[in-house]
This record gives sequence, C-alpha cells and structure tokens, in this order.
Amino acid sequence: KGLFGFKFRGAIAQATDSPASWAQTDSADEDLAASKTDGFKVGEKKTVEEYAKLDQNDESLNRWKASLGITNSPALPVDPKDTRRCVIQSLALEVAGRPDITIDLSVPGALQSLKSKPFSIKEGSKFRMKATFKVQHDVLSGLKYIQVVKRKGIRVSKDEEMLGSYAPNTQEKPIHEKKFAEDEAPSGMIARGHYEAVSRFADDDDNDHLRFEWSFDITKDWK
Repeated sequence: KGLFGFKFRGAIAQATDSPASWAQTDSADEDLAASKTDGFKVGEKKTVEEYAKLDQNDESLNRWKASLGITNSPALPVDPKDTRRCVIQSLALEVAGRPDITIDLSVPGALQSLKSKPFSIKEGSKFRMKATFKVQHDVLSGLKYIQVVKRKGIRVSKDEEMLGSYAPNTQEKPIHEKKFAEDEAPSGMIARGHYEAVSRFADDDDNDHLRFEWSFDITKDWK
C-alpha cells in the first residue's frame, strides 16, 4: 500500500475543493490509531538475557532469535539516562536513478524542516521510504509505521506498515535499516499539488517512538 493507499485516488478530487484544516476531520490521535486484530494479545515481555537462554538446543528457536538480532556480539554502550527504547535516526526517500533525499534526525530542527520544506515527488514515479534506527535497553516488539495524508483538510489515505521486532543493537550490528514497500505517486492534473501528512512509529504496546508532521508536493517534473 505505502504512501498512497487505494482510497487516495478517489479522495483527491473531493479534497481539491475543500478548505484547508488539519482538524477538520478526526483528531490526530484517532487518525493515527494502530489497527487491532480481534483476539490478539501482546505476549509476555522478556529481557534480552531471558530470550538468549530460551532452549538453546532448539534450532528453529535459535534461528528466530537470530532474526531478532539476539547474538553473542557485545551490546552497544547506552547512556542510562536515555530511557528511549527506539531511536529513529534518519528518514529517506529512495527513487531509482536519483540520489536519496535523507533527513538526519540528529540535526537540530530536522523534524521541523520536514513540514516547512516539502519533498517533491514527480507524478507517476516509483519510490520507497526507508528509516534507520537504533534499539536500546531491551527487545522492541512489533514496531510499526502509521501515516495519514491529507489534502486541504480531507484525509486521502491512511497506511500502516509492520516493521518487525528487534533486539538492541550490537557492535556487530550498530544500526537497523528498514525499507518500506515500493509505492507509485498518482498522476494527472487533479493529483498534483500540496499534501500534509502526520506519521508515527509505535510498538505493540502503542508506545510512541516518534511522531511528526511533514509535507510533500506532487509535481509534473522533478524539482
């Protein structure tokens, strides 16, 4: 699904004649609520050490632990005063044949610039978003990315992408990188214009790890 969900193309015509207001529809919290699966319950939390000690002779379990990043590699040092479980370090727009547009979130004011300096995306182009992040202290369960796009106050898409579960980063793997599903920008005169978006990274316990507003323009050509 990606940035432009299946409802996007049907909603943009309605949005072109509507007054701009982020608060015109549901509140941001309601817009960004994660989907829920009936009957699903978050499993019992375990520390990295507890996971590592689980049946060490079970080959399939060992493969699962390795997929989380639970290895014998030493953990990265963590400031005990920094209680964050997940630190999103950069966001990028990746387009084949073009340099990545990367936002380094460690730079002061980077999040604010996402809203005031919109990305330009050429209509009909294929692209994907990607994020780099660091996990610290304990296993991060069920990281997901949730995003709502509006045009002139009308919600034109809502998308959610499951990113997975991760162990704290180690010296062997100091950073995680996740590429999102490839997407295609809509085309046509009606689709071109300015869009506002709000996004969040959350986990199975619905903890916010990053929430931000940003914007983009669909243009006839690359700028």
